[in-house]
Amino acid sequence: MKELTTRSAGFPARCCSLIRVAATTRILVSSARIALVVGLLLNGINQGNDLWEGKALHVGHFLLNFFVPFCVSSYSAAKNELNRRK
Repeated sequence: MKELTTRSAGFPARCCSLIRVAATTRILVSSARIALVVGLLLNGINQGNDLWEGKALHVGHFLLNFFVPFCVSSYSAAKNELNRRK
């Protein structure tokens, strides 16, 4: 149990550092580009048939197909940057 408390003690500081790095312009722009490409592909795969048939677009799914790749890309880039700085 002691190991768990020792590891989690620095969590807020690590989390704030990760968010600060992820919010840099370089990472935000890169993540937005990746999210645009991946989001368009995912929307084409997930909703392409419905759109082709003239059915309504599921706005929530549409937005998530961009939001999730953005978050994954931002987290990955920020984590990589923090590891590089060590």
